[in-house]
Amino acid sequence: MSIAEDKPAKAQRGIRSLETGGAILREMAQSQSPMKLRDLAEAVDIAPAQLHPYLVSLRAIGMVEQTETGLYQLGPFALELGLSRLRAQDAYQETIRRVGALAEETRLMVALSVWGLHGVTIVHVTEGSAQIHANVRAGGGFMMTATATGRLFAAFLSPALTEPVIARELRDAATGQAPAFDEARYRAEVAAIRLRGYETTLDAPIPGVSAVTAPVFDYSGTIQLAVTVVGPTALIDLAPDGRTVRAVLEFTERLSADLGYSAAHHAGGQSPR
Repeated sequence: MSIAEDKPAKAQRGIRSLETGGAILREMAQSQSPMKLRDLAEAVDIAPAQLHPYLVSLRAIGMVEQTETGLYQLGPFALELGLSRLRAQDAYQETIRRVGALAEETRLMVALSVWGLHGVTIVHVTEGSAQIHANVRAGGGFMMTATATGRLFAAFLSPALTEPVIARELRDAATGQAPAFDEARYRAEVAAIRLRGYETTLDAPIPGVSAVTAPVFDYSGTIQLAVTVVGPTALIDLAPDGRTVRAVLEFTERLSADLGYSAAHHAGGQSPR
């Protein structure tokens, strides 16, 4: 190891004024309406007289604009930057890049699913250290009515897409070609998922195997994929504040935020915890 490698890394020196400008833009981005100067100053904890020069410079480069009533909001260049970031993001690739860390943290299998031509389709599986006897493989699928992942898509995807698949499974259940289930209870469970923001399943549809699943949303509030952690019931914590549920929600919420999603701006998204 070289002498340079032995030396502890020094904290990098930044430009304080740029960091302050970033704090101003962040507050404006989180606001759902244009802001008064004094409200913005209070939010970033600086005096209005100190804030004004920042706003002048941010207006000059199009990051901020002033309404006819004198309020401040993000400007056209801020929108251009945001769209550029979104165009560079890909939900699937971003999830693939990060999913190994979730599997390592939970030590359980992680399956990624999207909505395909025939319903919920598994597109990637990362094995965990805990072995399970379940046919979860890329290219396979999850039933809408019998699995946590299927119910998750029913909760957050357009009924125009999901209802035909649910209807087919209802017909199969009526003829004995699929597991029987209570439709009224199923509809109530789906409604509860919308409020809760995730779903779990205990020992079903495979005895001894349980799962936790949560959605990844994009900037428009559309579910892009589901992240499902699957494992032996004895090793998976399904409690709302349990280790497994927390790990899955922290993973999907962080990823959704990086894809531009804001729960505060979208009704029907993940509920705050």
